[in-house]
Amino acid sequence: MTTLYILRHGIAVERGAPGFRGEKDADRPLTPEGAKKVRRIAKTIRQLDVQLDLLLTSPFARALRTAEIVAQVFRAKKKLEVCADLAVEGDPAVLVRYLRRLSRGRNPPAEIMLVGHEPYLSELISVLLAGRTGLPLTLKKGGLCKLSITDPRYGLCATLEWLVAPQVLLGR
Repeated sequence: MTTLYILRHGIAVERGAPGFRGEKDADRPLTPEGAKKVRRIAKTIRQLDVQLDLLLTSPFARALRTAEIVAQVFRAKKKLEVCADLAVEGDPAVLVRYLRRLSRGRNPPAEIMLVGHEPYLSELISVLLAGRTGLPLTLKKGGLCKLSITDPRYGLCATLEWLVAPQVLLGR
């Protein structure tokens, strides 16, 4: 059994914002407020008795920084890996094949967190829960989903344990 935590990155600098020099969407960083909220969210997640065996993140700056903050809070920097298939243009089917290989490995990770973007993450959750995209759900910035998966595959294979809005994780 694999527990999959799916976390959307924190609040990022808007495109074209004053002081943002990056031209690419991939370069947009977290705002100072976004980083602060991610730290609080990570501390709340840790209090939920989550034990991360692997932390996979999109290479985009805002997701990577979100994952780095989570890794700091969990003291799990060595468990952090960048995964190109979590990027906005990544292939979720390839990601799921990777998770399947991990689950069949010698020491399979029991608890994995994915950090990425919308609409990618909601579509991934939809495929894993219903076998198709299109479930009416949106993961808010800093929102977290917990799925239980017995045998990872691109299709119906997961059970929804919970889906939490960032306001709940922030104690509001």
